[in-house]
Amino acid sequence: MGVGGSFWDLLKPYARHEGAGYLRGRRVAVDLSFWVVSHSAAIRARSPHARLPHLRTLFFRTLSLFSKMGAFPVFVVDGQPSPLKSQVRAARFFRGSGMDLAALPSTEAEASADAPVQPRNAKFTRYVEDCVELLEYLGMPVLRAKGEGEALCAQLNNQGHVDACITSDSDAFLFGAKTVIKVLRSNCKEPFECYNMADIESGLGLKRKQMVAMALLVGSDHDLHGVPGFGPETALRFVQLFDEDNVLAKLYEIGKGVYPFIEGVSAPNIDDLPSPSTKSLPRARSPHCSHCGHPGNKKNHIKDGCNFCLVDSLENCVEKPAGFICECPSCDKARDLKVQRRNENWQIKVCKRIAAETNFPNEDIINLYLSDDNLDNENGVPLLTWNKPDMEILVDFLSFKQNWEPAYIRQRMLPMLSTIYLREMASSQSKSFLLYDQYKFHSIQRIKIRYGHPYYLVKWKRVTRSMISNDSPSKQTELEGKNDKVEVLDGDDEVVDEEEEEPTMISETTELLDEPDVPQVLDDDKDCFLLTDEDIELVNAAFPDEAQRFQEEQRLKEAKSRARKSKLNVAGFETPKGPRPSGVQLSIKEFYRSKKGLSGDSGKDGSRKSSDVDLSKNLPKSVRRRLLFD
Repeated sequence: MGVGGSFWDLLKPYARHEGAGYLRGRRVAVDLSFWVVSHSAAIRARSPHARLPHLRTLFFRTLSLFSKMGAFPVFVVDGQPSPLKSQVRAARFFRGSGMDLAALPSTEAEASADAPVQPRNAKFTRYVEDCVELLEYLGMPVLRAKGEGEALCAQLNNQGHVDACITSDSDAFLFGAKTVIKVLRSNCKEPFECYNMADIESGLGLKRKQMVAMALLVGSDHDLHGVPGFGPETALRFVQLFDEDNVLAKLYEIGKGVYPFIEGVSAPNIDDLPSPSTKSLPRARSPHCSHCGHPGNKKNHIKDGCNFCLVDSLENCVEKPAGFICECPSCDKARDLKVQRRNENWQIKVCKRIAAETNFPNEDIINLYLSDDNLDNENGVPLLTWNKPDMEILVDFLSFKQNWEPAYIRQRMLPMLSTIYLREMASSQSKSFLLYDQYKFHSIQRIKIRYGHPYYLVKWKRVTRSMISNDSPSKQTELEGKNDKVEVLDGDDEVVDEEEEEPTMISETTELLDEPDVPQVLDDDKDCFLLTDEDIELVNAAFPDEAQRFQEEQRLKEAKSRARKSKLNVAGFETPKGPRPSGVQLSIKEFYRSKKGLSGDSGKDGSRKSSDVDLSKNLPKSVRRRLLFD
């Protein structure tokens, strides 16, 4: 949830809409609990008999994020929840169960940092541990937070360890995040929403401490109630009255009953301020004419004339139009004084509301949001590394948990393995010239547009034993062992169809569309090929010669296509000589000319009879046209 109210709606006008290529080459921190809760619940709603949807969702989304979108994900796991949030979790449970909230412990007694921590749900904790185990087999880095996962995501982003955070909790900005991706769908043509703190600062003038002040007023995950009468709009208007450096100090003053808008020693107490309704507005506007609305009175204007009316219309006194607003200095001063008095009354009203709250502002909540020690590790953030997946253990794990066939798992892992292989080739760190010790880069087939993003359709050739006869015996033995284990990729007959294997888990929903493209297998009598979608820049860096050759071929094809089209265009403007073949549609001029020549009413010289012209002289033009040419 994050900040209470419609806080996301307040930030939505300043969201940037980015495409699938935005995350390519970037490090992103993923709030694992957000993925487990939101997407697993959606799958459960559509497929009640789904088997462990949290593992399925995490598996396919990680593959899409890593291979298709080209990101380097860092997964963050929640730690022990804050006692402040434990109070809120209990309140949500009571509300959802229809129980009386009066049975809750008092806020003063248990909503503090020293209160005992309530453990998380055991079932949810087991789900998270399964996901962590899967991520370790995939080679993804996993970090554990002391408390909230979005807090550690924001800290990693603020300190420059990652480039963005993927979470739906708006309080990530309060923890210090600079870039937040709210909703991410990898298989979607529409761009996703990306919120930058710099855009929010320039648009709303909000900074981190001002957002913390808004959370204290509106409410958040650590305080559901907030201050009564405060919504996002009211809180925004109030915190914009102060700078980021002193906004929290001003809240402390208001909490102590001090009116913050009068500086100096003589700052009055909020309780001593008069009520807005008892304050009288001094008369600052001079008398005005009831007829024209200008300064003066009607009697003098009728006798001597109005200076404003004489200038504008050369009349003594002109009746004022509807909605007339006088712009004389006294009226401007009166309007300014009225606006100032209205703002002062509003400031007194909201300050009294804040001062009526006990223990405001909550210092524990402020310290929680402004803390930069969210990692459950005394040595600081470790070196983030992305390792190769342990295929054998991964296959055993998913076969046991999801009841998937090993062939199905290896086939879905190929996009991730090809991405790792191309990255290693691009950095000249690859020790093997084969993909998965089986396939060798063959060629680039074409450019493929998928979900608005271009990819290379790469063709990989299966290496047979005869092709590696010149290799070392150890290499040949290793390859033979690999071939025995992954023979399922040889042809279409060996590929397990997903719908036949587990029909209850396959439905065309938005949440299940994150599966990477299944590699196409081309098998003929001699060779076996594999087709995968790869990033263009990554292929260019890994195989520059082949990529340059493909680009040259593409330029030649485009040049030939342009030349052929230009010849066709030139030929289309030339007038054909000789009789036109039958069945070809004539132009409108040629059609009219041919009809004129065949008309029996024409003279020998092709001219019309004068009687025809006289008869059709008084007819409409459309009728005369039909008579002449039909």
